[in-house]
Amino acid sequence: MTRRRVGNVDGTQREQFGSRLGFILISAGCAIGLGNVWRFPYITGQYGGAAFVVMYVLFLIMLSLPIMAMEFAVGRASQKSTARSFDALEPAGSAWHRFKWVSIVGFYLLMMFYSTVAGWMVAYIFKSGSGAFAGQSAEAVGDVFNAMLANPVELVFWTLVVVAIGVACTAGGLRGGVERVTKVMMVALLVVLAVLCVRAVTLPGAEAGLEFYLVPDFGKLFSGDTAPERFSTFIQAAYAALGQAFFTLSVGLGSMSIFGSYIGKDHTLFGEALRIGGLDTFVALMAGLIIFPACFAFGVTPDSGPGLVFVTLPSVFNQMWGGQIWCALFFVFMSFAALSTVITVFENIMSFTVDQWGISRRKAVAINGVLLAVLCLPCALGFNVWSGFEVPGLGNIQGIEDFIVSNNLLPLGALVFLAFCTWKRGWGWGKFIAEADTGAGVKFPAVLRLYMKYFVPVLVLIVIVMGWIPVVSAWVGA
Repeated sequence: MTRRRVGNVDGTQREQFGSRLGFILISAGCAIGLGNVWRFPYITGQYGGAAFVVMYVLFLIMLSLPIMAMEFAVGRASQKSTARSFDALEPAGSAWHRFKWVSIVGFYLLMMFYSTVAGWMVAYIFKSGSGAFAGQSAEAVGDVFNAMLANPVELVFWTLVVVAIGVACTAGGLRGGVERVTKVMMVALLVVLAVLCVRAVTLPGAEAGLEFYLVPDFGKLFSGDTAPERFSTFIQAAYAALGQAFFTLSVGLGSMSIFGSYIGKDHTLFGEALRIGGLDTFVALMAGLIIFPACFAFGVTPDSGPGLVFVTLPSVFNQMWGGQIWCALFFVFMSFAALSTVITVFENIMSFTVDQWGISRRKAVAINGVLLAVLCLPCALGFNVWSGFEVPGLGNIQGIEDFIVSNNLLPLGALVFLAFCTWKRGWGWGKFIAEADTGAGVKFPAVLRLYMKYFVPVLVLIVIVMGWIPVVSAWVGA
C-alpha cells in the first residue's frame, strides 16, 4: 500500500494507514476479540468439535465476508466514518444517513460491557502471574473469579484501566497511536498464541483433544434418540454456527467502514476481507488448539460454557509443569485479543466525533474518555452493587447491553449495509461493485447480486429471530 493521503469528498485530506500491514492487522484486531478466543472454543465443545467448525466456516464465507467488503466499500468511497459516509454516498433526499445514530449508540453500548469483560482478562494476568491459582481446585479457582465479580472496587478499577488504555492509544492518532500499538499487540498475540499451541499439543494425552477438534464427526450434529431430537440438535448447532460466523467479524455497526476510509485504492476490497477473515478464523482455530488438547490431556470436559476460560482453564494449567507461567501467558493472549477490539472501537468513536462535529482529535478523546469511563460503570456494578437488577431472559446489566448490541443493533446494521449496497434507492449495486473491485486482487462476484439482496438478509433475520426466541419464552413464562 502506498503511503499517501487520500482526499475526502469535501476536498480535505484524510489521515491514512502507514502501511497495508497496518490496515490488515488493525482490521483483524477489531474482528479478533473475545468471540474468537472465549466463545468460539466453548460452543465448539458444546456442538461436537470439528463438524461444527466446518459449518461455521461455510457460514463465514456465505454471510460475514461479503458484508465486511460492503463496509469497506462504503468507507473507502466516502473517505468518512459512519458519521458522514452515508451523507456522502446516498441519493439526494434519502435518509440513509440517519443510521449514523444507531452506529454510534452501538459503539458506546458495546464498550459499556466489553471494557468490563476485557478488564477481567487483564486482571487475570496479574492473578495468575502472582500464583493466585497455584495448587487450587476448580472450585477454589471459581471462588477467586466470583470474589472478583463481587468486589465493586476491583471490578471498576480494571474496567477503568481498559478505558485508559483505549484513550491513550487513540490520543496518539491513527498512525502514531492506534496503528503503532495495535501492530505490536497483534504480532505479540500471534507469538504468544504459537507458543501456547506448541505447549498444548505436546502434552501427554493431547491426541484425543486434537482428534475431537480436527476430525469431523458429523453424527455429533444429529445426536438424540428420536428424529425430532436429532433435528433439534442440528438446528441448534446450525444457529450457533451462523451466529458465531456473523458476530466474529464485528460487522453491522460500521466498525470496518472506518478502516476502509483510511486506505487507498491499490487492492480490491473482497480480497482484503478474505485476508482479514482468514486471520480472524486462524486465531479462533488456534485458540481451540490450545484449549482442547489441554483439556483432554487432563481429563477435563471442553463444553463447560463461559466458565471454560475463567475457571476450567486455570485449573488445567495448574496441572502442568510451570503452570503459573503458562496460565499468565494465556491471559496475556486473551487480553491482547480483547484490547485490540477495545482500541479499534475507541478509534471508531473518536473518528465519528471528529467527522460529525468537526472538533479536534484531542478534544474528541477528552470528551469520550470521560463519557466512556462513566458509561462503563453500570455494567461493572451490575455484578455486585446492582446485582439485583435483572431482566428475565436477559440477565444482569451486562446481559442486557450485550443483547441489545449483539442480537439487535449488529444484525439490523448489517441489513442497512446490505440494502444500501444492493438497492437502487441506496448507493446501488453498480457503484458498490465498482468500488469493491478497484485495485489488484480478488474481485467481488458480481453474479451474487440477487443472493446478497434477498438470501443474505434472510440469514441475518434468522439471527435476529433466533436470538429473541429464548427471551420471549422467558417473558411468557414469567
